[in-house]
Amino acid sequence: MVDPRTPVVVGVGQRSQRPADPLEALEPIELLAEAARAADADTGARSSLVARADTVAVVQMVSWGYPDPGALLARLLGCEPRTTLTTTTGGNSPQMLLNALAAGIAAGEADVVLLGGADCIYTRWRARRDPSVWLPWTTAEDPPCPRVLGDDRPGTSDGETAHLALAPTDVYPLFETALRARAGRTVEEHQQHVAELWARFAAVAARNPNAWSRTAYTPEEIRTPSPDNRVVTFPYTKRMCANIDVDQAAALILCSYEAARGAGVPDERLVFPLAGAEACDRWFFSQRWSPAESPAIRAVGGDLVQAAGLDLDGVARFDLYSCFPSAVQIALDALGLGGPGDDRPLTVTGGLAFAGGPVNDYVTHAIATMVDECRRDPGSVGMVSAIGWYVTKHAAGLYSTTPPRTGSRGSIPPGPRPGSTPAPPASPPVPSRERPRSRPRRWCTTATALPPWPSSRSSPPTAGGPWRTRVTPTRWPRWSLRPGRAARSRSARTGPRTPSSDAR
Repeated sequence: MVDPRTPVVVGVGQRSQRPADPLEALEPIELLAEAARAADADTGARSSLVARADTVAVVQMVSWGYPDPGALLARLLGCEPRTTLTTTTGGNSPQMLLNALAAGIAAGEADVVLLGGADCIYTRWRARRDPSVWLPWTTAEDPPCPRVLGDDRPGTSDGETAHLALAPTDVYPLFETALRARAGRTVEEHQQHVAELWARFAAVAARNPNAWSRTAYTPEEIRTPSPDNRVVTFPYTKRMCANIDVDQAAALILCSYEAARGAGVPDERLVFPLAGAEACDRWFFSQRWSPAESPAIRAVGGDLVQAAGLDLDGVARFDLYSCFPSAVQIALDALGLGGPGDDRPLTVTGGLAFAGGPVNDYVTHAIATMVDECRRDPGSVGMVSAIGWYVTKHAAGLYSTTPPRTGSRGSIPPGPRPGSTPAPPASPPVPSRERPRSRPRRWCTTATALPPWPSSRSSPPTAGGPWRTRVTPTRWPRWSLRPGRAARSRSARTGPRTPSSDAR
């Protein structure tokens, strides 16, 4: 018997465009509306669930500024939500949003939720080329979105910024060098190791109809510099870096099991979020115990499977956040994956370098693809992980067509469950002051009874417990367009160049 308040993903949609003329392109919110309509059709329901959405959540966009993208999206789709949400900067945002919204559905705070994101960097950059063109995109008059989820602290300290650690391509190569040193490999040996790992991702992208690049590059084509594969920052070539030069959108429809039944969604469309968890590593990367390790990913992985009553051996496939090879290798170590004989998929999309990395929104695509994979393999479990900043902010979720186990409404006891496979200990041991605490959410019970989320800017827990997502005021990144600035000057019309993880 499934609890009527159990959250379930019932529809997913993905859209992309590659216009020859920037003036023919859909703007980000229109591309997202197309993805939302595709998600609505994907439900197979008798009536539109988008029309019934009481919450619309949109991941922060970079290619164009909308004061309240959820409100604008709702108008385009003809729905009237009670609540709109957006996020701060971070690739962890989509999974963080889903974790929070699923918990809200379980608590009766929402019934039908539309979640999505989009960015059109590909069109924006081509509009800047000579001859540059004016993009007549929407300048909305909405007030700023009242609910902004996430931690808005900058990703680097003043000292790191003084040493020009200003973009992902400045920082993740440092992690890669630390990984090579720890493994004891030469530069050539490590480049081959990374290229072979990345070729596995390219092979998945080649089979993904929604991937931006569908070429199954060989390890040699990935590691060897060439005119179309330049060195970005040692040791990374262009094909090793996330590609944000895309126009992509993705949307999910999340609702209560009761709402899904009432709308007539077929059983084969239902995919349940079994659990979600979030944590942070020590915020500034130069202050960490080791740049090659992530205690927070270890904590998230352990608490996630514990909350779902599983172990990692029972997870059939993963989508590990893959902005750069170092991020995947750090996650493999933290989760104890990738050992001899472990050939489980590490990505379902092909990753940010090949499937496409629409700035903050890649993980919405990963979740949408994971939902499709779970539908193709009923009863299996898939895990999606997400990273914000520099292996700083983390979120993860488990998905399956099998509903979560029902049980007591008490907290989850500490320690591993009988028969589970615990994550391997960190090496060297992480000092106690750096051991992060994750924020597990289990939809069939309450969250683990842990201390409140540590933050230098934390606020007292709100009604509903310490794990209710804290709402913070928005802080626009230096390199994004603020709402309303597009029409004020010629430079604002095309905007400052967005720092690319691909540095195109």
